[in-house]
Formats: sequence, structure tokens, C-alpha cells
Amino acid sequence: MNAVATLIAPRTATLDETVVQTAKAALVGLGADAGTPDWLAPGAACDLPFGNLAPEQAEAAIRHALTASGIGATLDIIAQPAATRRKRLLVADMESTIIEQEMLDELGDYVGLKDHIAAITARAMNGEIDFKDAVRERVALLKGLKETVIDEVWQRATLMPGASQLVGTMRANGAVCVLVSGGFRCFTSRVRDWIGFDDDRGNDLEVVDGVMTGMVIEPILDKDSKLQALMAYAGEHRVPMAETMAVGDGANDLPMLLAAGLGVAFHAKAVVAAEARARVDHGDLTALLYAQGYRATDFVG
Repeated sequence: MNAVATLIAPRTATLDETVVQTAKAALVGLGADAGTPDWLAPGAACDLPFGNLAPEQAEAAIRHALTASGIGATLDIIAQPAATRRKRLLVADMESTIIEQEMLDELGDYVGLKDHIAAITARAMNGEIDFKDAVRERVALLKGLKETVIDEVWQRATLMPGASQLVGTMRANGAVCVLVSGGFRCFTSRVRDWIGFDDDRGNDLEVVDGVMTGMVIEPILDKDSKLQALMAYAGEHRVPMAETMAVGDGANDLPMLLAAGLGVAFHAKAVVAAEARARVDHGDLTALLYAQGYRATDFVG
């Protein structure tokens, strides 16, 4: 068996044998060889090894079979080659991926413009407007804010469920984990230290005499920068691209998601979920560990 399909249930649902056997039958129906299911976590995640079928076809067949049978509507399914599923490099977006907030939106709350700034953020993440222009436009609205507000806003940050386990488990198994964000280093550095990323990259707010000027220090880290970061870290640590993983939710993440060995659209905008090789729509970030073949008993963090 040269490939594997991983079925993953969110914490609010249960994966059972009926679902697994329906998925297996779908593969066999297309002429695939299907092996014995391997439960990574009882009721939560199961590997289904298979051969003689492309992963993309297998994933589509399973989704169709589960939808047609009226079961597994809230499952995540990731099919991929088995040989390179365990990754040695993780490049992660920060906002709405590793943390639950968009921190620029939260800063906007201090100037009474949170909803306005959030609307611009949403358009940028959907790929409707240029990311760099959106950053400049939103930051300009923060002109005059005191730098001390950053500490107050930081108190609002909460980790995405599964974030600590994702980074902790991968690092414990020798992987390099880096945070690459179109957000700001005043936050990425704190998230890095919070859950133990090896490195972080982000943008910088211009601050003069303790006050935000409404400017971003150029150059702005954008979608091309994220792709370059993925390739640079892979080169630095001598990790083949097939053994890299990237995760994000916005249009500015798409180039790195498409270039990584496994690019995962995490609760992503529609344009991103439609194009990324893998998607997690229902589960938390531990789904990325199950996709690599880790068992729940292997989790660290």
C-alpha cells in the first residue's frame, strides 16, 4: 500500500466502523487495494491504507460515498502518499490559524473601527483586494495609538485548539516549526515563545516616541514572502519539499500551501479551500498530526 487516507472527526462528533467501512468500499469500488484500517484514536481518527489509486481520486471517492450515504458530513479526509506523510518542517500562518484572533482587527477596537478594519481584513483574506494595500490601509487607521496598547490587545489572544499539541509533537519528533505571518512581529514573537516555535517572521509597525505613526515598515511580508520563507527554511534545514507542511486560512497563504509537500487549508476562506491540496474544515489543529500518522497517545503539549 503506497498511500493512506486519514479520516478525522471533530471533537463534537464520533468516527465509527460504519463510516470507515463505507470509505473502504468506495476505494475498492474504484479498483483500489484497500488495507486494514488503523485507528489512531478511537472514535476520532483512522488511517485507511490503499494502493493503485491516486490520492486525489481516493479522497474524492470517499467524500462522495459518505455524502451519498448521509454519514460523515462533518469529517475531515486527507489522502496522500504514505512514504512522505511524516513532515520535518512546519510553516504556519498565525492569525485565525495558530491563534483565534486577527490582531489588527483587535487593535482597531481601540480606535472604534474594529468592524471597519475587520471588513478590510476579510476582503484581503478572500483575495478580493491586494494584501499589501490592505495592510497599509488598516495600519493608517491606527495612527496616534500608543504602543502600550499592544500589551493590552495581547491579552485577548487565545490559541487555536490543538496548536500546542501540533507544535509540541512535531518538535519532539525532530521537526522544525516556524511561524510566518502577514501580521506583526510584536505578536508573532509572543506566540513563538508561547508554544515553542523555532522562529517567526512578520511585519513591523512603525512606532515613534511610543506612538504608532500609521505606517508599516517596508517591505511588507505578503504571499510571495511566505512562499520564499517556506523555501528558505526548507533549504536551510535540508528538508525536501515533499517533507514540508504549510497551514493557513487566507489567500495570502495559498502560494506556500500549493508549494508544500502537504498544504492544509485550515477552516479557510472558500478560495483557499478550493485550491489547497488538503483541507481541515471541521477538526482542530491535531488533525495535522493525525494526517502525519501520529496517534493521540503520541501527542506532546
